[in-house]
Amino acid sequence: MRKYRILITGASGLLGLNTALEAAKDHQVFGQVNQHQLNTEAFEVIQTDLLAPQSVPRLLDRTQPDWVIHCAALADIDACERDPQQAHKLNTEIPLELAEHVARGGARLLHVSTDAVFDGRRGGYTENDFPNPLSVYAKTKLLAEQSVLEADPSSIVARVNLFGWSPSGKRSLAEFFFNRLRLDQTCMGFSDVFFCPMLATDLAQLFLKMMGNDLSGLYHAVGSECLSKFEFGSRLAQVFGFRAGLVIPTSVNQSGLMAARSPNLTLSNARLTKAMGEPLPDVSEGLNEFYSQYLLGYPAKIQEIYQLDRV
Repeated sequence: MRKYRILITGASGLLGLNTALEAAKDHQVFGQVNQHQLNTEAFEVIQTDLLAPQSVPRLLDRTQPDWVIHCAALADIDACERDPQQAHKLNTEIPLELAEHVARGGARLLHVSTDAVFDGRRGGYTENDFPNPLSVYAKTKLLAEQSVLEADPSSIVARVNLFGWSPSGKRSLAEFFFNRLRLDQTCMGFSDVFFCPMLATDLAQLFLKMMGNDLSGLYHAVGSECLSKFEFGSRLAQVFGFRAGLVIPTSVNQSGLMAARSPNLTLSNARLTKAMGEPLPDVSEGLNEFYSQYLLGYPAKIQEIYQLDRV
């Protein structure tokens, strides 16, 4: 296996930190963070504001990466609705700037996008289907996809949906269910919202394989199994031994969420499966591993990395 120098932006986030820890097992990793320092010897942490003038070229010059995995984003959907200008800066302008500099410098870029670029009216989307984003978040992410591939066609754009253990312990849907169910509390599970999630550590390993296979272009990097969020919560309860009846089937229309959500984000990952030559992980595998990580103390490790050096 070739060892890469990998720069990972947003390394204090759910996907960024899980990816950095996975990548650091075999590669030299630099993890960019904005405000939250990390306490880890697994990879080099670099604190910089990507929105500051010249921060992107300086970061690339300092790290000299072979690959950049761009995880940083304003991913709070309702926050994007409240501040669309900030969402555009973080979710569209920064990825374009990275793509332009990476293309000139000889490195490669893997840009993380979202399944939410589709309106979810029918599901079963392929990479050839025309997106129709509903929220400010999704619109800025779609613009980023288009800008990145236009600036650097050799880039990888990966549309994802994920779950896993996050630094805050509250970022993923799986943690929402876990945090309530372990206290024997009821929780809403949307019975009319469908998705194809993948465990964050599985997704991180998939990214590394995509890089190693020298892929480029647009791919749906999602799980091989699609289900409702209600079913996802119920299955998580079963894996952990919680009471499944605590997950209450609910319509998304009853949620009171600010931004519009796409109801059916089932995506085909056939193109990526063919390119990789092997099936991608499914929800059952992911939930079992999510439980195993819990038993091994992985959530505490993630949170310790995030909090010990936090000021």
